[in-house]
Amino acid sequence: MKIGVLALQGDFDAHRRRLEELSAEVVLVKKPEQLNEIDGLVIPGGESGTFLKLLGEEGLAKLKDFVRAKPTFGTCAGCILLATEVENPKQAGLGALDITVRRNAYGRQIDSSIREGRFLDDPIEMVFIRAPKIERVGPGVEVIATEGKDPVLVRKGKTLAATFHPELSDDRRIHQYFPEKASEAHESRSEQRQRARFRYRRTLTSGKSGIHTTLGSSTNAEVRTPRSIQLLHGHA
Repeated sequence: MKIGVLALQGDFDAHRRRLEELSAEVVLVKKPEQLNEIDGLVIPGGESGTFLKLLGEEGLAKLKDFVRAKPTFGTCAGCILLATEVENPKQAGLGALDITVRRNAYGRQIDSSIREGRFLDDPIEMVFIRAPKIERVGPGVEVIATEGKDPVLVRKGKTLAATFHPELSDDRRIHQYFPEKASEAHESRSEQRQRARFRYRRTLTSGKSGIHTTLGSSTNAEVRTPRSIQLLHGHA
């Protein structure tokens, strides 16, 4: 499967290197149409407002469609874009994760720090640079990693968001975790398509043998076959 990294700003190349170190096939995404080529996407750090300007209306709409359908991992500014609610100041975005995020909650660039947090109950290095803070976690959103009492990595289904920069650490576990979840979602979609194909084939089979005897008649049989069988594009 192909993992894309949104390459409009931020240290997208660091994400690319981490993923390639894990033998992932990586595409640097610079145009909306490239989203059609990939199975999962990383939205790196940077400045979330600048991301929105660079994406434009068409790019943002395309990205929203992608995030609804396929695995996405946002770090720092990417986390802000994925949130349903943003403070300091308020800002619209992709609305993919039911979380409230406060921008620059850890201070300015000079206040950047390296801290130790917990990822799946194990210690892990975390790099915070003008980081946002997750102030509210909505129903169904799972906390995957914490720093002190603060949630810093959350997930719901195929969508993952971190307030720190895992690409700037030598620890690869976060970047390994995302492709694993993306692969699970990819396999799940493949299973759904296989089930849809099976149901369609079963419909065809039953249609070919659609012979029913009219009640009250033992000599006259009425042959009935389906008038039409509609195959919905994209579900097979």
